[in-house]
Parts: sequence; structure tokens; C-alpha cells
Amino acid sequence: MNEFANVNWLPVGVGTVVSFLVGWAWYSEKLFGKKWAEGSGVTLGSASKMPVFAMVSQLVALLLLALVIGLTAAVNALITAIVAILAVAIFTVSMDSFIKKSTAAVTIDFFYVIVSGVVMIICQGIF
Repeated sequence: MNEFANVNWLPVGVGTVVSFLVGWAWYSEKLFGKKWAEGSGVTLGSASKMPVFAMVSQLVALLLLALVIGLTAAVNALITAIVAILAVAIFTVSMDSFIKKSTAAVTIDFFYVIVSGVVMIICQGIF
């Protein structure tokens, strides 16, 4: 558990929250939401019908990825962070492809993971 002692928790928390907010914008109707929903076979709902489980699990996943980035930052292992981000992004592509999402929806999901990882790395650099 010594690994956690050197983690800077502020950028982990900020990276998690900012990435979550980026996701909110990313999948909104103003950015990629319509194309993503069409390619994913879902209907965008109203704010009164938020998919709570999906949002909570996304928040947990973002926190875990931000923690991985924080752990790698503590030991100056940026390449490990980049590989972890790419692994999550490619795993997302694999899952999306198995459920036959459109190429557009797969691409939107892939780049959301990449952008989230970049945000987390930037937060580590700032804080």
C-alpha cells in the first residue's frame, strides 16, 4: 500500500471530475450525442430520466483511471499511463464492436477515453 502514499490526490480528484464533465458535454446533443445515440441504438432521454447506474459506473471508472495516472505520475512513468489509457480505449472499441455499434459511435467512445486520459495527465502536470 506504499504506492498510494505518494499519489497526489488533488489532480486525481480534479481529473475525475473534469473528465466526467467533459463526458457530459461530449455526449450532449450539441457535440456528439445525436450521432453516438444513433450509432449505439439508444434514444437520448430527458434530464429527468438520467441513467444513474451508467453515470455512477462511469464516474468510478474515471476515478480508477485517474488513480492509475496518479500512481504512474508518482513514479515518473508517463509511458505506462499512456499505455493504460490506450488499453482502456481499445478495450472500449472491442466492446463497442461486439455489440455492433456504428463506426461513428465506436470512434466517439474511443476518443472520449483518449481525451479523458489527456485531461488526467494535464491535471497531474498542473497540480
